[in-house]
Amino acid sequence: MKLRKYYPTIVLSDIHLGSEHSRTTEVTNFLKHVNCDRLILNGDIIDGWQLQKPGRRWKQQHTDFFKVLMKMMEKQGTEIIYVRGNHDDFLDNLVPFSFSNLIIVKDYILNSHGKRYLVTHGDIFDTITTNMRWLAMLGDMGYTFLLWLNRIYNQRREKAGKPYFSLSQHVKHRVKSAVSYISDFEKELVKLAEVKKLDGIICGHIHQAANVWYGNIHYLNSGDWVESLTALVENEQGEWNIVSYSKEEYGQEETQSSNLLYAEVI
Repeated sequence: MKLRKYYPTIVLSDIHLGSEHSRTTEVTNFLKHVNCDRLILNGDIIDGWQLQKPGRRWKQQHTDFFKVLMKMMEKQGTEIIYVRGNHDDFLDNLVPFSFSNLIIVKDYILNSHGKRYLVTHGDIFDTITTNMRWLAMLGDMGYTFLLWLNRIYNQRREKAGKPYFSLSQHVKHRVKSAVSYISDFEKELVKLAEVKKLDGIICGHIHQAANVWYGNIHYLNSGDWVESLTALVENEQGEWNIVSYSKEEYGQEETQSSNLLYAEVI
């Protein structure tokens, strides 16, 4: 008997399929071990910016990810809501689009347990991304280089028996402008929820998972599948948690052990 953890709603964002740093295998394994009624893909699932670069190509593991999504729709009846992000802005000419259990939108209102959440990737509030795309792409190049350096650095740490250390997260927390940006980003999104008289907002974009309250507004961020490997999950009581992928729990095919079904709550 194959057991899976059940969540009414799961939110993933910033998978960046097409980037060499995307943890596609991990996110695919995660989805193989869960059941849900509703899966929200909250932007930057496909990294169109990276796929446009010379030498980049669509890989079998990217196709495998979408095969799992189709199986979820077919076997579980899962509704999939794909919210467009800035790296998958090629979807602009397509949205809104719906087919069977799949809808593609620019944003989405989630009604759950008497509460209403705005689901948006979050890039609309990043004036650099919105108004100066060339500068945003330059920043993306810097982040990609940092991820490359991070991989080399951690290969050496692993050989020395040391644990994983995220250079990019370290930089984010040490550089004042980055810390200020994250804080401003959260506050602006909270203001939007207040103006729209909503109970909360669910976003991605900044690769920083969060589950916090600003007064009466619930701010949720699903993080990313490049480094943090996190997802937002809602339980049957309408409570939200951040879950973190681990190889021990999700790094293999489904088994009879229920220990594989529970993610670390952070």
